[in-house]
This record gives sequence, structure tokens and C-alpha cells, in this order.
Amino acid sequence: MPNPIISVANQKGGVGKTTTTISLAACLGGQGKRVLIVDLDPQANATSGLGVDKEPGVSVLGPLMEEAEIGDRIKYTVFNNIYLLPSELDLCGAEIELCSKENPSAQLDRVLAPLRESPDIDLILIDCPPSLGILTLNAFAASDWLIVPIQCEYYALEGISTLVHTLDQLKTNGVTSRLELLGIVMTMFDGRTNLSNMVVDEVQKHFGDKVFETVIPRSTRIAEAPSHGKPITEYDGYNKGAAAYDVLAEEVATRVWGGGEGEPTDQSSPENSSSDSSQSSSSDSNSVQSTTEASEE
Repeated sequence: MPNPIISVANQKGGVGKTTTTISLAACLGGQGKRVLIVDLDPQANATSGLGVDKEPGVSVLGPLMEEAEIGDRIKYTVFNNIYLLPSELDLCGAEIELCSKENPSAQLDRVLAPLRESPDIDLILIDCPPSLGILTLNAFAASDWLIVPIQCEYYALEGISTLVHTLDQLKTNGVTSRLELLGIVMTMFDGRTNLSNMVVDEVQKHFGDKVFETVIPRSTRIAEAPSHGKPITEYDGYNKGAAAYDVLAEEVATRVWGGGEGEPTDQSSPENSSSDSSQSSSSDSNSVQSTTEASEE
């Protein structure tokens, strides 16, 4: 079975999209899944949120333009089972440069094809830009599943309608045939306000069981974690937000692999994850790169 690819997207910014991507990767990594995060946002928040420096010429743009190999760009982070394909500002030029390609929206699918068959990873998560431009369309065309984080506020309802309409259009136009909505995750929930409860009820009314049961609470510690270059599970593992993302990861794993699958591939304890990852970073990163190169040959 090919490794599943999940896009985490919402054209509205500030909804917890990157936080959800990083947190899910950390929680799934803790469950033994080896996760590759593709940072497709030129702002590179997923890159800095994992404590990786933003460097020129290291993003996926080179492979998209057939000017570099994908395996050369993958980094192993200090966090257990998390790989990263970093981003930086050169991706801002993708909107223009990709237009020169014959099929602009299909380039990421081509680039990630070898990684779908890699035995060294189990899942690819794509952190999309907060727009519905060419980079996001590439992510959709390459993905099997879509996760949509929605902030618990009024305008969120308008955003999700636009995104679902775009998904339907992509299928109608033949850009993607396999992309399905995996689920909607409600973020920044404040149970003290009527608005948060009203928005959750409204989204559940419209999308039913497509809405994840887990709701991510508003938390200062979640907001602080990226500035320290850590997922919330590493920054404050006892925080209510960390616990919520851990439960969400279980929901995601059940929907993607089913209840009978998803056996851990790594039994490392959380206490030893950082040191173990640091010691194995070179060999693990090389294994993914060599697999990619072999597939491309």
C-alpha cells in the first residue's frame, strides 16, 4: 500500500493549520509512525516551528522545476520519527515559475511519487499556504486526504464552503480523482463563549461525521510552542492542547489506516526521543534519500 499523503489546508490564515500539521506529526511519531512534513508555505512556519533554520535554496521549488533531487532536500529533525522537507522564501516565485510547466498543478505529485513507495516513511503531511494558489492546488493534486482546521469563529463557515467547492471543482476538472476530505478539526475552542459552541454545532450540522470528535482548545502554551521551535507535545506535554492533539492523532490514524492497522514501527520512549533522534539523524535521513534516488533511477 502506498504511503498516504495528507494536505492540511485552509485558505484563511491564523486557523492553526501549521500547528495542527506539526502537532499531528509529533503525536503520530510518538505512536511509531515515521512522518515526512512537506512545508509548502513560503512563510516557512512549519520549518521554524520544528527548530530548523530557514536556508536559501533548500525548499521543494528546485525539485518542482526539475532542477534538483527531492532526496537531497529532506532533513531529519531532532523530534522522534519526524522528517522535514523545509521551506523558505524562494517558494514565493512558484506562482510564476510553475506556470512555465506543461501541467503546473501536477508537479508536486510527480516529485512525491518516489516517496509514496519508500519503506522508510509511513505518512506525508503537507502544510499548505493560506491561499488557493498554485502551490495549494499542487498539494491537492498530490494528496489522498484533506484535513481542514477551522477556528471557532463566525467567518470560518464561509471559508470551509469555499474550500469544499474548490475540491469539487478540482475533481470535476480532472485535476485530482483521489483526494477526499478526511476531516474537519475545530481549533482555538473556548468553551466559555457561546460563539465557539455555536460554530462547532453549525459545522457539525453541515458536515456530520466529517468533523473530528476531538476539539482543540485555545491555549497560550500552544501559541508559545512555535517560538521555541518545538511541537506542543515537546514544549509542554501535560498541556490540555497536547492531550487533545494526541487524541486527534488517534482519530486520524483510525481513519487513514483503520482500526486493525497502524502498528508502531518505533518503540522509543518519549524521554529518549530527542537524543535517539539526534544519534540516528544522519543514517535515517540517508535511508530516505537513498530510497528516493533508487526509485527515481
